[in-house]
Amino acid sequence: MKHMVKNRLFLILKLVVTLFVISPFYIAVIYSVKSKPEMVSNRLAFPKVIHWDNFTRAIETSNFGLAMKNSLFTTVAAVLVITLICTMSAYIIARKNNRFYNAVYYIFVGAMIIPFQSIMTPLYIDMTKWRLLNTLYGFIMAKIGFQIAFTVLLVSGFVKGIPRELEEAAAIDGAGIYSIFFRIVFPLMKPIILTSVVLNTLNVWNDFQMSLTLLQKKTVRNVPLTQYFFFGENSIELGLAFALFILSMIPILILYLTLQKYIIGGITSGAVKG
Repeated sequence: MKHMVKNRLFLILKLVVTLFVISPFYIAVIYSVKSKPEMVSNRLAFPKVIHWDNFTRAIETSNFGLAMKNSLFTTVAAVLVITLICTMSAYIIARKNNRFYNAVYYIFVGAMIIPFQSIMTPLYIDMTKWRLLNTLYGFIMAKIGFQIAFTVLLVSGFVKGIPRELEEAAAIDGAGIYSIFFRIVFPLMKPIILTSVVLNTLNVWNDFQMSLTLLQKKTVRNVPLTQYFFFGENSIELGLAFALFILSMIPILILYLTLQKYIIGGITSGAVKG
């Protein structure tokens, strides 16, 4: 009897937490297709008439197309470079068991502890000196630098679980280190690579604080910045603001739903094997 009561209480708790989590998304969806009068009269009810024009007006007035282009370019470029650099670095760190590479590993661990706020001002000054402020390339470089430590630690833990015998057999057959890595090790790293791609994509795409620091001109604003300024400029037109929010979420939501099985699996395997 007590066990049944505990299960029911736990189920109720899960339902409450679920409602608490999805309620903001529900409000955003219904407000994005509501008119002004309906927002006042029926705040939480589904609209009687769906106003799809909120989406078209939001796109037209927010310069959303340019923001989406900027976000896609910075995200794809940063994630590609991060993936290429970190997979090779993680492989070397995982396989070379000496003081130098152990020191590099712990430097990466220490780098993850440093918050962005502590180096925000020096980064801004450096980007200004290098004439990379308000450029997409400057933002890409900064994101690569910040994501390398996390990705190397994630991937190196996975690489340690790959049997060395496969590499030794290839070396006996005359394969070089690049051939061993790209033909044997790299294909085996697919689960953790997909995991890192998803996590880094989420991080770069959703970045707001670094974007606000480095991308101040309208021509280089990405999706998060466009949302921020558009919401401030249209605080009265909540329908347009929430419509833009839904549009901004669609690409990353599709990616997450498509590859979500690799996120937990990759992190778990990397942690266990590390």
